[in-house]
This record gives sequence, C-alpha cells and structure tokens, in this order.
Amino acid sequence: MDSKIPANPVPPATPVDLASAVPAPRPPLRPHPGRAEPPPPGPDPLEPGLSPAHRIAADLDGRLGDPMDDAAGPFSYKAIVEAEERDELPPGAVDTVRAWGFPKYLVPSGLGGRLTTLEELFFVTRGISRRSVTVAVMYGSGLLAVNPVWLWGDDRQRRTVADGVLNGDLACFGVSEADHGSDVMASESEAEPEGDDLVLTGTKWPVGNATRGRFVTTYAKTGARDFSLILVDKNELDPDTWSTLPPVRTVGLRGHDLSGVAFSGARVPADRVIGRRGSGLVQTLKTLQITRTAIAALSVGTMDAVVRIGMEYSRRRTLYGSDIYQIPVIRDHLVKAHLDLLIAECVAIPVARCLTVAPGRLSLWSSIVKYFVPVLGEEVVASIGTVLAARGYLREGVAHGVFQKLQRDHAIASIFEGTTHVNLANVAGQLPFLIDQPDGTGGPGDSDADELLADLFSWTRTPPAWTPDGRLLQLTNEGRDEIGQRFDVMSEELLTAANAHAAPGVAAELKELMSGIGGMRAKVEQGIRASDGDTSSVAALARAKRYCELHAMFSCVLTWLHNRHQFGGPFADGQWLVLCLQRLLQRAQPDTLLSEEFLPSLEDAMFRNFDEGRWFSLLSLADAELTGAELTDAKDE
Repeated sequence: MDSKIPANPVPPATPVDLASAVPAPRPPLRPHPGRAEPPPPGPDPLEPGLSPAHRIAADLDGRLGDPMDDAAGPFSYKAIVEAEERDELPPGAVDTVRAWGFPKYLVPSGLGGRLTTLEELFFVTRGISRRSVTVAVMYGSGLLAVNPVWLWGDDRQRRTVADGVLNGDLACFGVSEADHGSDVMASESEAEPEGDDLVLTGTKWPVGNATRGRFVTTYAKTGARDFSLILVDKNELDPDTWSTLPPVRTVGLRGHDLSGVAFSGARVPADRVIGRRGSGLVQTLKTLQITRTAIAALSVGTMDAVVRIGMEYSRRRTLYGSDIYQIPVIRDHLVKAHLDLLIAECVAIPVARCLTVAPGRLSLWSSIVKYFVPVLGEEVVASIGTVLAARGYLREGVAHGVFQKLQRDHAIASIFEGTTHVNLANVAGQLPFLIDQPDGTGGPGDSDADELLADLFSWTRTPPAWTPDGRLLQLTNEGRDEIGQRFDVMSEELLTAANAHAAPGVAAELKELMSGIGGMRAKVEQGIRASDGDTSSVAALARAKRYCELHAMFSCVLTWLHNRHQFGGPFADGQWLVLCLQRLLQRAQPDTLLSEEFLPSLEDAMFRNFDEGRWFSLLSLADAELTGAELTDAKDE
C-alpha cells in the first residue's frame, strides 16, 4: 500500500494540533444549544434529507461532548476511566442522559415517549456506546425488559411501566437461572395460582438492573409445560418475599448492575401476566429479535471509538522519523478497520428499520446482525490493539487508557441475547427454507420486494412509526429473504448503474467481484441441498456463517443502489463499495487485495472525520450539501 497520508481537501472546522493529533473539540454531530429535550420525531422538513434519526443523534452527541476532551464532563474518557477504576459509573453520567431525555427512547410515542423507530434508538445508543458501553447496556437491559409490555401488555401494564420509565425507573428481564442458562424450558421459577394472585418463587441470575430496577419482567412456569412472562413491580411486593443478590464481578461493564433477584412466596396479582398465560417462551423469542438488532449499536459505537483512538495514536506516535501511519501495516490495519465499520453500518441500519417496515423478517435478519456485527467489532478492536501495541495494554496513556475498557466491555456484545453460536444456529435452521424462494417473490418485477428494499436501505426515507404489536413478529421468515434471494436482479441493476454512473474502473471491478460472490452463493446453496436437512452440525454452522457474509455483501450493494442518487459525491462514485466487497471477500479468500487506486477518497474521509471529530460513517462520503444541511447546529438554522 502507498504509505502517503492523503491530503485533506476540507479544512477542519477548528484548527487541529497535528503534533498531538487530538481531534478538534467539535462533536461528531453538532448540538442544538439550550434545548432541554431532543427534537421531536416526525418528518424532516428538509428535502432531500436524512431520516430524523440522524438529527436526534446529533443532538445527543452534542450534549455529551467530545470524549477526547478532558473537560467534556462525565462522558469524557478521563472521567470514564477514573470511574472504571472504582467499579462505578462516572458521577453525573446517568443524570446527563436522563436530562437529555434518553429514557423517553425506551417508551413508544403512543405512550408518551419518543420511541418512534428502532433506527432512532440505534443511533442514540451508538452515540453513547462510543463513550461508555456500560451506560448503554444499562438502558439496553431496560429495553429488553419493557418490550414485552409494549408488545403484549394490557393498557394498565403499559401505562404503569411507561410512567415509571419516563420518571427514571429502570427495568430488568428475569429469564436466566444459574443452572440453566439459555435452556429456558428447564426454568425452575414457578408462579402458582392462589385466589386472585400468583405466588412467585425462584431465583433469576445473572440479570442486568436486578438490584436497581423497579420492574422485573419475570419468566416463570405457570403450568406443567407452560411458561409465562409476569410483570413484577417491586413497589407492590411484601419486602419479606423478595431479595436481591450480590453484584457479580465481571471482566467488563464495571459499574453496571449485574446481579440477581430471588422470590420466595411473593404474591403478584394474576392480571400481571403479560399477554396470554403460557405464551412466555414465544414472547421471549420474539422480544429478543428487537434487542438483538439494537445490540449492534454497541459494536458500531465501539468500533468508532477504537478507530478514532488508533488514528489519534498513529498520528501522534513517531518512529523512524515519521508518524506511524506511514508504516504500511499500520495504515492497512486502520483502513480495514474503517471499512469494517462501514460494512457494519450497511448491515445493521436496514435491520433496525425493519422493525416498523417488515417486522416479520426480523427472525432471520436480527440473528444475522447479532452474529455478524459483534464479530466485526471484535476483529476491529483486536486490529486497533495491534496498532497501539504495548500502549493498548496500559490502563493509562493513550486516551487515558480507555482502550482496555472498550475492549473488555465490547466482549459482552457476542454474549447478550444469544451467543454467536446460538444466533448462527438460528440462521442455520432457516437455510433449507430459503434456497427455494416462495413463488412470485424476489424475481424481476416484484414491486413489493422492490419497495420493501427501498424502505429498508434508503437513508433518506423515514420508517413508519412503531405501533407495538407482538402478532407482527414471527418465529421464522417463512422462507422469505428479500435481501438474499434477489441476487440476480440485484447484480444486473448494480452493473447497469455502475457502467453508467460509477467512477472509472469501478464497473469492471464490480463485475469480477459479483461473479466471485455468485460462486460463493452457489456453493452455499449446493451444500444446503446436499446436507439433507442438517441444521446443527459444525458444517451447518459454517454454511450459516457464509450466508451471513453474503448477506453483508448484498447489504453493501443495496446501500449503494438506494442512496447513490441522493448522496452523490464519493459515495456515488462507488469506489468504497468495491473496497467493502473486497474486504468481505477476504473472509473467505484471505489473499484478496484491496484496490489501491480506490483508497485515496476513503482516506480523505477518514482524516476529515478524525480532524472534525465526526462519526466515521458512509455519510462522510456523501455530498457536503446533504450532510451539511442535515447536521447543522441551531445557530445556522
């Protein structure tokens, strides 16, 4: 690779001291000064423009400040690391996000909150996670607990929980038990009917927010083979019938309330069962589809943080007479980490939009996201660890030593809401039904599929508002995967558009890449057909892994196809798409090389975002007119 640092054609908004390479104290998405709450959801007045999720994230990011700035308050890396050493959250961190209104994004707009689309929650969670995964997980645990109430609860349950969460109460999801883990059918907690009550006995451990949480959405046996979700309000219980367990000592997430709760004859009104009695297993499986998707925001936020730390170090650290970004292997690590982050955006954002666009597809796509994006995150963290070398091992120095915290905290992303292997098994179980798409779907002229993909992948479309209804979520995709089943149609559209509109050389590269990707796809399909229903072997999981990688490739292609007209600039040129597909192909073919001639525009965007303190994102490749209009601050409006 050419070791020359690209020139930055756009000067930073604030002068940058290149000797220290600390980014200018300008938040990635600038704030609206003086606003007490985030902007309300609704149509964006700018045409064309990004969906409101970007503007909401801009407001929060501005409120939290630049984490590299020691004076940025509780969300500075300095404050975060100091609190970490005490196994605490930074003083004032929770108050800050509450004052901004983050709890409102856990409550649907129809119940007085601001949760309109999962895309909005995804972006604000990403913003928090690039500073403190611990704070994001605290609220993520609450989201998992309250979603069953939104999806199946009655009016009283919804109102009680909504009022509590909006007033700052936390919630927890009491499913896990020490001896059973993910084997929920073996759960020993019981809720025995007695008059108008249920008598609850059992211990849930480990559970996020178990001690601090007011509400405990509790998974318990209500019949010989029936399990239900029960809304337990600690404020209503006899104090002698329940207790919390000591905090669990963890590798990461220090300061997070991970503990347990034990019930011993706790009386709960029978009408606290959420939805129909005996439906707890199905409700749990469906609820996880939402939080599995949201967890990807933890990974994308962490990737943004560590790439920024790696770039800061690579420009400050001098070896052999120049900064270490000049060393080809360091440049290679940082460029590939940046590409991985862009790929993660392409994979995660459409599935976040899926909750309100096509909730019936989440059973498959949420597991793909939950497997693939945290794995990418782990690889990016490891790669930046290589860049930092010995400095990455220290609990001080570069960014106050926050890298080691981010590394430990992010490890939870592959464990929460089903481990990597659980989610691959979910994908593997559906593969035999996906290779032969249902009649009349996915082919040329399928207007329904075309419109669905446009709603999922067009960043300038606002997804429909969420009206929670558990009936819309499905346990399987019923053989439908509009992203994976339209390869031929997508390939033809891609090559036609690239030949007409992409930068020189892009179309030829894409033609070769799509030919190779088509061969991979055919090999996976051949393996599925030859396996005769095998969905649980090591080979089946390997096919599921490859299917997830193909899904990521298709998501990158569809992101380009559905945004190139609106975004313009280097985004429309398509060079980044070639690089992302090459990067993904390296997972199956490690000797695949990145096209060196396409790297300068990517590196321009990397350095511009670093200098200006902005998020690393595909938006940096769009025309400045679009993102500048969308992400302006109040004084410019």
